[in-house]
Amino acid sequence: MNKKQSRVDLLEKKVQALINVVQQLLDENSHLKDLAVGTLETVKLMPKYDEAIEQLKEKAREDSSEEQKLDSVGENSI
Repeated sequence: MNKKQSRVDLLEKKVQALINVVQQLLDENSHLKDLAVGTLETVKLMPKYDEAIEQLKEKAREDSSEEQKLDSVGENSI
């Protein structure tokens, strides 16, 4: 009985340690989300933000069309 009880105690401690780790991760995730949102809102206030976003969109479109070209070349070579 004593051995069983010590095993149960050990498992309870491990479960509590896991709960603590998960809670820490959730807290850190919340902090990072707040930091990311704050950073985004700060960047939005910077001059030429809209122009930079348009440039990023154009680059993404170019990259996407490049990938499509590469995919079609790869399909033709099979």
